[in-house]
Amino acid sequence: MKGATKYQLIASFAPLLSLLLLNASCGNSLFKVKPAGALPPLSGSAASANVGLITFRAAPLLTDEETQQLFESNLQLAGLLPIRLEVIHHGGDPIEFKKLKFRLHDASNSDWKLISVKTAISRILKVNDVFAYNPNSRKTFEKEFSAHEFDLKTPFASTETKRHGILIFQTVKKEPVASPKELTLTIEGLAQPVSLKLN
Repeated sequence: MKGATKYQLIASFAPLLSLLLLNASCGNSLFKVKPAGALPPLSGSAASANVGLITFRAAPLLTDEETQQLFESNLQLAGLLPIRLEVIHHGGDPIEFKKLKFRLHDASNSDWKLISVKTAISRILKVNDVFAYNPNSRKTFEKEFSAHEFDLKTPFASTETKRHGILIFQTVKKEPVASPKELTLTIEGLAQPVSLKLN
């Protein structure tokens, strides 16, 4: 701003300053996340595999519209692919999910990386150029986003009968997700491996 007076400079930055102060004063989420309980049940066409006492069902959220509706952000642009997972326990011993390995690969035989919600959120913020924000807003976003994550830490007892949530996979080079073909989710660590063809 060549030749601008001190007052003109202050006036030009006033809207930005107001926006920053407004953001600092409220602890709303960075993105509007749909409550986990509001998700519709998995479609009857979801990939399914029964391995005795357990049934696995899974479906990928492949479109920008699906993730925008759920998280108000484009996860595919960030190189992230959420997989909705449902596990049904038909009785018997508890299952230790932390001993299982979830792998995702596609037609090109690329192995996608399973990542945590915190890693996914960092990636979303980076891709969307979100750098200046209220820390409380980020905490709220993390909390609301985490409510969708599939719990891999707590043993799954038969008394629970059903558990569902989302696993988030990242593309090999963190490139945007672009219509992946022949996605297959493999679960290892059980008496026999489980393979679910997702599309």
